[in-house]
Amino acid sequence: MNTLEWKEGSLWLIDQTRLPLEPSLVECRDIQAVAEAIKALRVRGAPAIGLAAAYGTVLGARSLASAGVTGDRFRSALEAAMAVLGSTRPTAVNLFWALDRMQKILSQEAESQPHAIANALLLEADAMLREDEEINRSMGQYGAELIPDGSKILTHCNTGALAAGSYGTALGVIRSAWEQGKRVHVWVDETRPLLQGARLTAWELQQAGIPFTLITDNMAGYFMARGDVDVAMVGADRIVANGDAANKIGTYGAAVLAHAHDIPFYFVAPTSTVDLATASGDLIPIEQRNPDEVTTFAGKRVAPEGIDAANPAFDVTPARFIAAIITERGVVRPPFADGLAAVACRSARPVEPFSTALAGKESV
Repeated sequence: MNTLEWKEGSLWLIDQTRLPLEPSLVECRDIQAVAEAIKALRVRGAPAIGLAAAYGTVLGARSLASAGVTGDRFRSALEAAMAVLGSTRPTAVNLFWALDRMQKILSQEAESQPHAIANALLLEADAMLREDEEINRSMGQYGAELIPDGSKILTHCNTGALAAGSYGTALGVIRSAWEQGKRVHVWVDETRPLLQGARLTAWELQQAGIPFTLITDNMAGYFMARGDVDVAMVGADRIVANGDAANKIGTYGAAVLAHAHDIPFYFVAPTSTVDLATASGDLIPIEQRNPDEVTTFAGKRVAPEGIDAANPAFDVTPARFIAAIITERGVVRPPFADGLAAVACRSARPVEPFSTALAGKESV
């Protein structure tokens, strides 16, 4: 499936807020529509967010070029619009990685005309989309080696093709093991409060024909205690220098349970998710979302009126609970600092940090 696709000058997204009951596409014709789609979780998953932001930058450049904006005004206006994209979801570092790459193209093409810059940005976004599938399939191959035949695997949130350009991260590993002929069964955490596991992961596994059972988040410990979970495998929105990893809220609790039952807990993420500039998980910004997502569901209230509700979108799993981190460049095992530095620094495309490039600029 194509989570996102550039077609006839627009970015088309699978609207993940309507799955699985109403599969539909949403068309983004301008950068503001892309920002709204990211914020509203129409597109979600760290790699997919980054790709959407890249194409959103293209839309912004094309709009400014068509309006006749040139020179320094073009660059300043586009960078301000990119800052809006950067403000949508603060935890997922892939968003800033993608904007870094767009910023580098903008700098390289500084002397070009706006339409030429927009074309160069589109080529870069297309390259990122192609790379995404290669990266995911590589992670799938490395990770499948860690899944014994007959494994019962716990997942949390959605890490399949819907969370990336295609194929998937942690779910991509499970797909790869299945395609190799390994008999696996997946325990799918429903993932409160927005049920990405129930709505999205279950749907993807059903499409792929991979055996699974949907469970509520608070059932994980029950099945671990019964010996019904062999491996836990999740994605990540940010992995920092010491190996601490941020992922969908509830991941930390699952990791602690897995540790208590001697079950290996693996994170699967591309090196674009590795943030070596942040020393530990205590420094990761955690997105706080609207409490209505907790007190209502599908437009219906499920809690009393007038109550307080908390809604952190992510939590941080300390490195001591992580058995290994699977990347497209290999499996990194603890202690993580040297291994993460080695895989993350092999990039052939060093970029200027987005926050540095936009320092002092106002968003619009």
